Amino acid sequence: MSEQDWWRGAVIYQIYPRSYLDTTGNGVGDLKGIHDKLEYIADLGVDGIWISPFFTSPMADFGYDVSDYRDVDPLFGSLADFDAIIEKAHRLGVKVLIDQIYSHTSDQHAWFGESRRDGGSDKADWYVWADARPDGSPPNNWQSFFFGPAWTWDARRGQYYMHNFLPQQPDLNLWNPEVRAEICDTLRFWLDRGVDGVRLDAISHCLHDPQMRDNPARENPDAKKPGDMQSMVHTVGLPDTAEFMRELRAVLDEYPGRFAVGEIGGEDPLAQAVTYADPERSLQTAYNFSFLFKGPLTPALIREAIEDQLVRHPSGWPTQVFSNHDAVRAPTRWGGADASPAYAQMLNALLLSLYGSVCLYQGEELGLCQADVPYERLVDPEAIKNWPHTLGRDGARTPMPWTREAPWAGFAGLEPWLPVDARHVDLSVEAQAGIDGSTLEVTRALLKNRKASAALQTGEIRFVDAGENVLCFERVSGDERVMCVFNFGDAESEIELPGRWCGMSDITLPAVCDGSRLRLRGHGFWLGLPA
Repeated sequence: MSEQDWWRGAVIYQIYPRSYLDTTGNGVGDLKGIHDKLEYIADLGVDGIWISPFFTSPMADFGYDVSDYRDVDPLFGSLADFDAIIEKAHRLGVKVLIDQIYSHTSDQHAWFGESRRDGGSDKADWYVWADARPDGSPPNNWQSFFFGPAWTWDARRGQYYMHNFLPQQPDLNLWNPEVRAEICDTLRFWLDRGVDGVRLDAISHCLHDPQMRDNPARENPDAKKPGDMQSMVHTVGLPDTAEFMRELRAVLDEYPGRFAVGEIGGEDPLAQAVTYADPERSLQTAYNFSFLFKGPLTPALIREAIEDQLVRHPSGWPTQVFSNHDAVRAPTRWGGADASPAYAQMLNALLLSLYGSVCLYQGEELGLCQADVPYERLVDPEAIKNWPHTLGRDGARTPMPWTREAPWAGFAGLEPWLPVDARHVDLSVEAQAGIDGSTLEVTRALLKNRKASAALQTGEIRFVDAGENVLCFERVSGDERVMCVFNFGDAESEIELPGRWCGMSDITLPAVCDGSRLRLRGHGFWLGLPA
């Protein structure tokens, strides 16, 4: 691959900065904490890091409500601290991506302050405003993703403003070319500072139906919030969004080797990815929702999702993800509260063997389970509002465990912003480093194998029938072939392989391969090369 295409098959390590490492003693992680752990990250063998928001923010949604796109919130440090991360990461051979949130801002952003003034502001049309209905109710039936209507009345302006998320997160009007131009300049600001790419948060929400038509009802027996009862065809995934994606791509193309991964959600995110993510002319890749909120985990789920991607989006390049800051951690989501280290290792081996690029969430390399956060310690507004019907996001955002030191596992010197789950202490970096067979060391070896294999990074994927509980596929690049086998069941399985194979390395869990016959323990995995 050329340096221009480094992102194809890359593994990007997601860092949620509030929870990575606190160096200032306030119980909240910061940029210096990321800087101090860059050697650890480089030693993992990942290609880059993605840092979740660290921009100026009142923290109503913990940084996803930005009040200044071009500065660092003092809670996390300074622009100089960020520049130091860029310099050190690049010296260590690690690329740097940042989150960019272009669908909405904080209600404390200066732009919104000007827009909400009565008609005289030049930014009057920078947000989505609408008159009340004659009876004073909101302009239409649109619902937010967190809870309640997507409209809030503003007395100063005498109109409603739209927000797909919290009321403190008003939606930008990206139909306005001035807003688009300002967003493109914001992207240039960070590219000029040396970032290698961006993850575009909630980018499929960036346009709304200008006719303000009601969303139709949707039958959803699992609905927990009003928004779950609508098909959001007029608020998510409008086809015209593709033109904005091409404008962002034009900016990226001014900086060789930079790329964007779009978080593209909705009822059928793959359909939107076909429109918005084209490596040649639009976003290079789409953040994949085929697995993040799906279950139970079965070979059929994986195979059907990948084959769907290949059939419906053959020219695209997916970014695969099992866990992140918004979802229940994969070992718990799919394996239950008592999921074993072997199960977590199988998940990491599977993720790092799939077709596409990969995002690995902090703690995934340790096999962390979803943390138990009691109600009185919850801070996620979505979790608090909808308790107990949704688990919320706090359990995936608890502090990274570095040492065995109780009670905060080396994350901070005082009570952190979220509690450390006692189960995480025994899974800390210190507890696993250098221990053969630990999830950390197995994941390091998997990453090393992937980086050395063109087949695992960018090769084709070819599925092999192997029974109900076993997933089997080949990755192929030129003359290189790798057979990948995963036993999803609790019991040992025997698999008949096509051809003769031998183990790829010592990272595979106890398995016996006699040429074409493989015996694999429950929740085991095996990677093989032609014998």
